[in-house]
Amino acid sequence: MDRAQVERLLQEVQAGTTGVADALERLRNLPFEDLGFAKVDHHRSLRTGMPETIFAASKTPEQVAAIFERMARAGGNVLATRASVEMYAMVQAAEPRAEFHPMARAITLKQTDAPAGKGTVAVVCAGTSDLPVAEEAAVTARLMGNTVDLVADVGVAGIHRLLAQQQMLRSARVLIVCAGMEGALPTVVGGLVHAPVIAVPTSVGYGASLGGVAALLGMLNTCAPNISVVNIDNGFGAACIASLINHL
Repeated sequence: MDRAQVERLLQEVQAGTTGVADALERLRNLPFEDLGFAKVDHHRSLRTGMPETIFAASKTPEQVAAIFERMARAGGNVLATRASVEMYAMVQAAEPRAEFHPMARAITLKQTDAPAGKGTVAVVCAGTSDLPVAEEAAVTARLMGNTVDLVADVGVAGIHRLLAQQQMLRSARVLIVCAGMEGALPTVVGGLVHAPVIAVPTSVGYGASLGGVAALLGMLNTCAPNISVVNIDNGFGAACIASLINHL
């Protein structure tokens, strides 16, 4: 339940179209609903402006479906990240309106329009192999009410591909840049734009990339001052920060 839903409920009570008992029933699960194996935080959107998200990795399909269904019943938008096809099948059986995004490994349900962001969030990835992380960021940002432009395969090994996108990059209010290997792309993008850049190291690369650690260290040592860095493969976290910036 988000701020707008609570305001509508209070207005209905004030107008007499909803009784106090019914309103109390609808508010019953605030601030959280205890499922035994999970405590679903229906109150989070009121506190932070963003609803709780289901991190599906290491959960069973049954657990993901149960949490998803309870969150859907509460009336807001629902997002599950790092989800499998098997999880989606179980979720869809409980909530047929749910949508699966295979590349992003995400399951979404859009029931309300989130407040619109003030500009465009550009999601940029160095190689096609980085697309799962970039798509996770794009799906998350869109569900949070942002207009998103996604451009893929513009890594520094063929920098002319990136330079051909300068108009789009410079029109964005905030940028998410995903790269593996040596992680150089965010620094190059940061030098081209007058906007905050959120760098996402990915676990793409050969042995000495160390599962994204090399890209992470490279991004942390960037010489571009408009860059901040999130954890390896954390497209979701980057999208949350980008959305907060875009709604300021």
